[in-house]
Amino acid sequence: MNDKPIAMPGSSHYGSASLVSTNKVLKNTYMLLGMTLAFSTVTAGIAIAINLPPMMGLVLALVGFGLLFVVNKMADTAKGLPAIFAFTGVMGASLGPTLSFYLALPGGATMVMQALGGTAIVFFGLSAYALTTRKDFSYLGGFLMVGLLVAIVAGIANIFLGIPALSLTISSAIVLIMSGLILFDTSRIVNGGETNYIRATVSLYLNIYNLFINLLHLIAAFTGGDD
Repeated sequence: MNDKPIAMPGSSHYGSASLVSTNKVLKNTYMLLGMTLAFSTVTAGIAIAINLPPMMGLVLALVGFGLLFVVNKMADTAKGLPAIFAFTGVMGASLGPTLSFYLALPGGATMVMQALGGTAIVFFGLSAYALTTRKDFSYLGGFLMVGLLVAIVAGIANIFLGIPALSLTISSAIVLIMSGLILFDTSRIVNGGETNYIRATVSLYLNIYNLFINLLHLIAAFTGGDD
């Protein structure tokens, strides 16, 4: 009978196996993230082309919220991949009416490109920092979740209050929170806290999605396009 060596925690074999596993999750996550973002771009473009009504955009956003639970439930099965593409496709389409609104403003295309560029710089910069330093940012988790809940409650309240200054404050807060979550989620992958690349992709996708929307709002407001 052939005895195979078992990699025990603390051994060099265990460390090597853990590093290989982490690198595989990272590779799969960023590959899937790129594909889902590209797919969302296509569905958003289709929504703009057909002039999707704002109400339909809201309905699709609610459908996407429901699909988020489906993706997390199926993340460990073969159905996880179709589920995440369904989720990101619907979320991309739901963004169509918002993009149509901003694109119709004077200099709208420039604002959208600035928001895309800003989102890319923030994401790649923070991800590179987390990957390079391999620091554990798990301590940010509780603070970020509380901040996000406060921002959501304030956002709901401002639907009825309609205070422009509060809206800008909420968007600024969400930009900071999403930046922190990029560090937090990337750190979890690097340090073995997240081993499922589908769930990791969903987390990073949502960070990028919300970062982009709120950056666009801020850019439009400060350039006079969202008065």
